[in-house]
Amino acid sequence: MTAYEVAVRAHAALGEGPTWDAATGRLLWLDVLGMRIHTYDPATGRRTVRTTEQHIGAAKPRAGGGLVLNLRDGVGLLDPDGAFRWLHHEPVAGRRANDAAVAPDGSLWAGTMRYDEAAGGGTLSRVTGDGDVRTVLPEVTVSNGTGWSPDGGLMYYADTPTRRVDVFDVDGDTVRDRRTLVEIEEGAGFPDGLTVDAEGCVWVALWDGGAVRRYTPSGELDRMVPLPTPRTTACVFGGPDLTDLYITTAHVGLSAPHPLSGSVLVVPDAGRGLPQPPFKG
Repeated sequence: MTAYEVAVRAHAALGEGPTWDAATGRLLWLDVLGMRIHTYDPATGRRTVRTTEQHIGAAKPRAGGGLVLNLRDGVGLLDPDGAFRWLHHEPVAGRRANDAAVAPDGSLWAGTMRYDEAAGGGTLSRVTGDGDVRTVLPEVTVSNGTGWSPDGGLMYYADTPTRRVDVFDVDGDTVRDRRTLVEIEEGAGFPDGLTVDAEGCVWVALWDGGAVRRYTPSGELDRMVPLPTPRTTACVFGGPDLTDLYITTAHVGLSAPHPLSGSVLVVPDAGRGLPQPPFKG
C-alpha cells in the first residue's frame, strides 16, 4: 500500500464527510464542530471555506448544482447562488446531524446522534428531494458510515459504538435482513465513516484506531492503511479516475494530538472508487 501524503494541512476539530464532487473536480469536506464546509482542488491546490450557522454532519452535491446539507436542526438546500432553505426542519433538543450518504436513487440517507451520545438517541432517515422523510433505523447511537455495493443490492452501515459494520439487503427504497459484516476487535478503534470501492470492498475509517481498513464483501480484512492520526474519521475515493483515497481526521478530545490531526490525508493509487450520485433535489 502506498504511504499517505498530506492533501490539506488543517486543524479541524472534527474533520469529516469527505465527498468527491465529480462535476467540479473538487473534494468537499467538513469541520462538524467548527461549522465549516471546505473544498479542495487537487489540480490547483485551491481551497475555499464556507461557514454554517449550526453544526453540520454532511454536505453532498445536488444534481442541479449547490449542496444538500445535513444540519443540526434538519436537512437543508444550499443553492449555487448561496441561498439557503430548509427541506426538512426538525429541531430536537440535544441532538445533531452526523454522517449522511446519497443512495443510488438520489435520496439522502441522513444520520443523527445525541450530543451526549446517549444510547438509542439517534436515527437514520431517508430524505427525498420533495421533502419526504422516512425513518429507516430508529434508536441508533452514533449514526455513521453508509454506503452501497456496486450493483446497489447491499447497503453497509456503522453505528459506531457497536464496533460493527452491518450489511442489509436493499429492497426498493427500504433495507432488510440486517447482519454483521465485520466486528472491529477490542483495542483497534471504532468504525466511523466508510466508502465502497468498484470491487465491492468496504473501506472503513477507525476512530481511535489510527487506520483505514479494507474488507471484502465476505468480511475478510484485505488491507490496512496505518496513519499517525488516532482519530481517523472517514474516507472517499477521488481524483479524475477515482483512484486516490482521501481521509479526514480530528483532534477533538485529544490531550496531545498529532500535528496532522485535523488534516486531510490522501493515499494515491489506493484502488478505484465508485462514482457518487448527486442528490436529486
